[in-house]
Amino acid sequence: MRIGVPTEIKSSEFRVGLVPGSVRELTAKGHEVIVQSGAGAGIFADDATYVKAGARIVPDAASVFRDAELIVKVKEPQASEYAQLNAGQILFTYLHLAPDPEQARGLMASGCAAIAYETVTDANGGLPLLAPMSEVAGRLSIEAAAIALRRPTGGRGVLLGGVPGVRAAKVVVLGGGVVGTHAARMAAGLGADVSIIDKSLPRLRQLDELFEGRAKTLASTMDSVESEVLGADVVIGAALIPGASAPKLVTRAMLKDMKRGAVLVDVAIDQGGCFETSRPTTHEEPMFEVDGIIHYCVANMPGAVPVTSAQALNNATLPFVMKLADRGLAAFDRDPHLAAGLNVRDGRIMHSTVAASLGFDNLLGTRGFSSAAA
Repeated sequence: MRIGVPTEIKSSEFRVGLVPGSVRELTAKGHEVIVQSGAGAGIFADDATYVKAGARIVPDAASVFRDAELIVKVKEPQASEYAQLNAGQILFTYLHLAPDPEQARGLMASGCAAIAYETVTDANGGLPLLAPMSEVAGRLSIEAAAIALRRPTGGRGVLLGGVPGVRAAKVVVLGGGVVGTHAARMAAGLGADVSIIDKSLPRLRQLDELFEGRAKTLASTMDSVESEVLGADVVIGAALIPGASAPKLVTRAMLKDMKRGAVLVDVAIDQGGCFETSRPTTHEEPMFEVDGIIHYCVANMPGAVPVTSAQALNNATLPFVMKLADRGLAAFDRDPHLAAGLNVRDGRIMHSTVAASLGFDNLLGTRGFSSAAA
């Protein structure tokens, strides 16, 4: 199969769909990989490195979208990208369609088969292609919070870990999944006063054992969320419903009773955000203030550390890319977990949770893969 890797064009996105090591694995199996010139610049992988790995370099994105059968990206396609897709192609990338009806319509109009990293599953009910970036984003969220808390950026002027004789910052993590766990680990490691709120009692028990008293665990109720948020210096929004819009856990009405200069870091912003007042921001302008509360809502946080995050992502995605390269959409017959990633095909939404979030239930397609091939 001919696999294409375009340069990412989302603001401050430095990752790349396939790192040179992944290209080498694919070309060794007889697949052709075409890479847009400069696609690896953000991870310091030049065109010569990709050529050495077996890729063919093409001058522009148009060449990739014209010639590739399978297109591997990192971030959701922008309007200029999904306009170039066609019915004979497979797109494999993060999509986050639930809060993005415009992108959904664009992919439907293209006729392509669009597979979302974030809804591919595993045998344990996890999200293996979301996990590595969730690990990175969870850790980065605490770094971002530490900067946002500083007085010159509008924050409270509180040091996360405090010092002897002065209280540490109170960090509240909403959601005990991968993002929340890694955020709590970083915050606790810096000496912050950490609380994790989650709906699942079995997960809270796991977290209680994992942190051995270094982080408190609380069952999620309206009372517990409100009480913890109002006393927090930092709130990390890490709640996720796979394929759906994130639940709004902090309302605007709650902001007026929070500490002035407190920080909200919304790691769920790709799925619409956990906070009512969130809106996507960029690495160039990552923060804004609402009612005296600092919001950090960068929609591609792992893009800031692309050398780490591109490799971590490829470690997880390469086996699935290989299956698609070997068998096309017929790979779904043998791998229902990959099939769970199919969000759009033949102009219809194929994932029921995505369709419901978009209000496109009437455009929900039925799955049937036995005759599919790329």
